[in-house]
Amino acid sequence: MVREEPAGPSVAPMSAGSGGTDTAGRPGAAADGAAAPILSAFGAAFRMGGFDWDLVAGTMQMDDAALDVFDFDPGEYDGRPETLGSRVLPDEGRQLDTLVAQALKDGSDQYGAYFRIRRRDGSHQWTHTQGIVHRDPSGRPVRIIGVLRDATHELTESAARLGLDEGRRQRAGVVEGTTAALAYARTVQDVIDLLNDSHALEHFGAASLVMGLLEAGRIHLVAEGPEGAFVPGTRFTRVDEPYPMSEVIRTLRPRFIDTAEDFAASFPVLWPHISGLGITAAAYLPLIAQARPIGALGLLYSDKRGFSEDERTLLVALGSSIAQSLQRAMLYEQEHDLAEGLQQAMLPRRITEVPGARIAVRYRSARLGRDVGGDWYDVIPLPGGRVGAVIGDVQGHDTHAAAVMGQLRIVLRAYAAEGHPPATVMARASVFLHELDTDRFATCTYAETDPGTGVVQVVRAGHVDPLVREADGTCRRISVEGGLPLGLSAEFGRLDYPVTTLELDAGQTLLLYTDGLVEKPGADLDEGLEWLSSLVRHGPSDLQELADHLCDVVAERGGEDDVALLLLRRLGAYAPGGGRFRQHVAQSDPEALSAARHMIRAAVRAWGAGSRADEIELVADELVTNALMHTDGGAIVTLRVRPGTPRRLRVEVEDRSSALPRRREAGEAGVSGRGLLLVDQLSDAWGVESRGGGKCVWCDFTLPDPPPGT
Repeated sequence: MVREEPAGPSVAPMSAGSGGTDTAGRPGAAADGAAAPILSAFGAAFRMGGFDWDLVAGTMQMDDAALDVFDFDPGEYDGRPETLGSRVLPDEGRQLDTLVAQALKDGSDQYGAYFRIRRRDGSHQWTHTQGIVHRDPSGRPVRIIGVLRDATHELTESAARLGLDEGRRQRAGVVEGTTAALAYARTVQDVIDLLNDSHALEHFGAASLVMGLLEAGRIHLVAEGPEGAFVPGTRFTRVDEPYPMSEVIRTLRPRFIDTAEDFAASFPVLWPHISGLGITAAAYLPLIAQARPIGALGLLYSDKRGFSEDERTLLVALGSSIAQSLQRAMLYEQEHDLAEGLQQAMLPRRITEVPGARIAVRYRSARLGRDVGGDWYDVIPLPGGRVGAVIGDVQGHDTHAAAVMGQLRIVLRAYAAEGHPPATVMARASVFLHELDTDRFATCTYAETDPGTGVVQVVRAGHVDPLVREADGTCRRISVEGGLPLGLSAEFGRLDYPVTTLELDAGQTLLLYTDGLVEKPGADLDEGLEWLSSLVRHGPSDLQELADHLCDVVAERGGEDDVALLLLRRLGAYAPGGGRFRQHVAQSDPEALSAARHMIRAAVRAWGAGSRADEIELVADELVTNALMHTDGGAIVTLRVRPGTPRRLRVEVEDRSSALPRRREAGEAGVSGRGLLLVDQLSDAWGVESRGGGKCVWCDFTLPDPPPGT
């Protein structure tokens, strides 16, 4: 209530007390304190009474008719304005206080207002007051005299709609505002956080708030406020226990508690624990969604007694809005868990350890929009210590995309494990996807890596370029010539996938990722790649920490796409005890032959061949070329370091012909016929072995000891 000097209004309307002056010269009641008989009869007939409010003393006289308007018996009223204020609805009481205070401040000599009071039976009554302000010679307000009357029959429904029920509009605004805020809640925790927010109680006009969710026949208290209002032992309660939330869940009907006495009598187990909060009324609402209870909400008040029909209707609407938001959040979490489980089931359960390399993989589902997608990664062990690293993205964000992704991952893995070169693996995977009963396509990058030599053969099908992070942290983009996405290349008959060969030095890291990692709203792909390069450059040096860092930053940024990430770091250039390299070279495939030469060169240098590196490269090249020219089909070249002292390196070339090679003199042109002569002259030993339907030509080279410390 507003207080004016020396004492201010306190929802005290009031009294027709009358004329004359008191001994202090203030206008006041008649000497005998009684109204004229005709006024008394008039007031009784029309329920109109008078008041005399002494602002200096802070007391108010009310005649019997005025007390009847306020539903007080004469013996109940103690002369204090605050007593009358308990009958006025809180929202309208504050408005009336403001009106009277403004009249006293701005020099007005009168005011008038409509407001509502709550009668003993809980019903609301429209009341009108008219007051005249009396001031002393200095202009200081000292007294208000006036009348108040029952205005219930005077006001029409249209008049009420014109603004007399501001409190109702405010309460409706709470429901609308809460509903709008809940529209952004995606998870159950979002709803809980909204209700636990420090401003939630202020919005609801309540002194305390509790919410419980129904879980396996028990009510789990998930929100309570303000801090310190928690009742020990009520975190989990049964539906059959004597608590208000249990009751509304059992009955599926709201429970409005109008008084503290009603609360104490109805719930004697709970009341002793909350009586110290000054609770005078409470509303418990069942949270019902799809015709079944999912929880309950309790709002406890300390400044009201009882609830009007409008208040009850609005609170029930509030409970319904919260229930729908909770149900939506629960369904979202169930769908998200299902989608995430499906996605994880499609991805490799574990990543095989690769000697000579470290690998980190991550998958992060989209937190905006639909949460299941077609992004995947894979690590495929290959013969000779090599490893195939795959990153890909099937078009779309739904369970169909995830299903296609799972099939494509398995097929691509099978083709790679069969020993096909990277270009063939990609082409066959494209044909498989095209033959599926789907209209989806996929982008993909496949990198076949030999950690012993550092040689990486990369094939790209419409995917983003990989990155390489140097040992010192600098990061650069690797431009990889690519082909069409998987599925599309088969549809248009363009199955050529160029192979890009690069070498990873010790400590360098290859980064394969899907476009969800670099796509940013309002930015093009180049800007996204620059941003990612900077992120990698300044990220942790530890491989697992770097992977976590990249996913965390992307999660904070948000996005509508999922993200798959694969990091491969080469550990060293030489492993004591030897190494192994194996490569299939298809016939009539000059790119495969060129790539094989490149990898042979890198392998022999990485294994410490020293001065014999050129000899080994030349002999291996001659054997491979001879197999491709004089046999039907491709060749498989294998290089391996044989442990022991001295170290020896063996070169093996297998083909499908059983015809043994023979030495011949060079022809007139001096071009052909010298292959085995070179092998015999440059190698320490050589020979031929039968291998099933074909043969293997081998030769050995003695290697110098490796440098100390390698």
